[in-house]
Amino acid sequence: MISKVNAKFLKSAVVDVRSGDTVKVHQKIREGNKERVQIFQGLVIRTDRKGSHTSRITVRRIASGVGVEKSFLLHNPLVLKVEVTKRSKVRRNYLTYMRARTGKSARLTGMDFDREAVNAIHDTKAEEEEAKLAEEKAKAAEAEAEAKAAEEAEKEAKVAEALAKHEEA
Repeated sequence: MISKVNAKFLKSAVVDVRSGDTVKVHQKIREGNKERVQIFQGLVIRTDRKGSHTSRITVRRIASGVGVEKSFLLHNPLVLKVEVTKRSKVRRNYLTYMRARTGKSARLTGMDFDREAVNAIHDTKAEEEEAKLAEEKAKAAEAEAEAKAAEEAEKEAKVAEALAKHEEA
């Protein structure tokens, strides 16, 4: 029974993310009645429960000189996309020692990998959601442009009316 409920919320496919990867996590943020996509880029310092519906990654980055860590559930509907940008050679799953490292000592040895093959995940629901957000944004921009054009036409009509009155006088 529980596995049926869990299976209903699983994404069809998620990116194979490992500790030591540098990733871009596209997350949907809701502020009031607006929605936007925020990208959080950083180093994966931990992966948990890889095969489970509660699989999670912890991503660390330095923002304004302060270390910031965020945990993302990979099957969360608010996580639209996880994109691996760099893969590093590490021998651990939990890279706690990276918290104490800054500058050159925080570098990891890079590995060659096929970026397209790793990131080629087609989640139709996420793609539909992104298309829906883009469509809403386009409609809002179009409505704003129409309102601006109507306002400009109104101003031009007032100017023409004022010029006509001025010429009569």
